[in-house]
Amino acid sequence: MPNEGDLAPDFRLPADDGKTYALKDLRGTKVVLYFYPKDDTPGCTKEACSFRDNLARVRSKGAIVLGVSKDDLESHAKFREKYSLSFPLLSDPEGKVLNAYGVWKEKNLYGKTFMGIERTTFVIDETGRIRKVFPRVKVDGHTDEVLTAL
Repeated sequence: MPNEGDLAPDFRLPADDGKTYALKDLRGTKVVLYFYPKDDTPGCTKEACSFRDNLARVRSKGAIVLGVSKDDLESHAKFREKYSLSFPLLSDPEGKVLNAYGVWKEKNLYGKTFMGIERTTFVIDETGRIRKVFPRVKVDGHTDEVLTAL
């Protein structure tokens, strides 16, 4: 996993809004890059809706929000529409960006081990450097933590 102060790994991923996002194209803008396990699941929905509800506050600090999971664009579009999400959801089905950011990990749930996304948020500054990493995010209060870091 990249550390605070490191140059954020570049990426180029398609989003549910029909655009392709590359980190290098976002220089000059702060980026809240959050990785989440799965569209339309309880924790992921709560996290996405919190970012949606606080998006004006995030934008007032000169930042944008990008969500990333392995879900495909169709799943993202349904999730975005169902909850009126007002920021792009990026699809990384091959997991290349998940691996570059170190969030694809072995997880354990009810004694069953499997590979999955560890809910993690990176705050990236205007120069492309990681200013804050929030590993193993607890959804409650997370948006406020991100706003403080911006």
